[in-house]
Amino acid sequence: MNLIWETEIVWDGSEIRPYHKNMQHARFEKLVADAKKNIQEISPQETAAALKRGDTLLIDVRDPEEWLEGHIPRAKNFSRGTVELEIEEAAPDLSTPIVTHCGGGGRSALAAESLQRMGYKNVKSMAGGFKAWKAADLPVTK
Repeated sequence: MNLIWETEIVWDGSEIRPYHKNMQHARFEKLVADAKKNIQEISPQETAAALKRGDTLLIDVRDPEEWLEGHIPRAKNFSRGTVELEIEEAAPDLSTPIVTHCGGGGRSALAAESLQRMGYKNVKSMAGGFKAWKAADLPVTK
């Protein structure tokens, strides 16, 4: 397997040193691939239709900084680290239609799988995430 490395110069307060970041993320990618076997993904267009019906809770699991740069109208921002804590108040009914999304589809797949394990029966992940939503020229707000 070829590994791709990104090198940056980092100032740690006392010296300048190189920082090497592994860009492969193989274990994360396997985790996401395994999660996607257990969940249903829908397209940005299907997500937009569900939002138009008005019965779907759209959860943006990106970090707050990402959310502030732009997000889907009517989405709720429960970052990946807190979605399991915040969902019960937002959706006490386990049959609530829920769509999760993130930047590219990985974190939302993990979140969707986690919500299913919590007992939610109608959870989907938006394929391609916010990047796919924007590429489809669907509405974005700040």
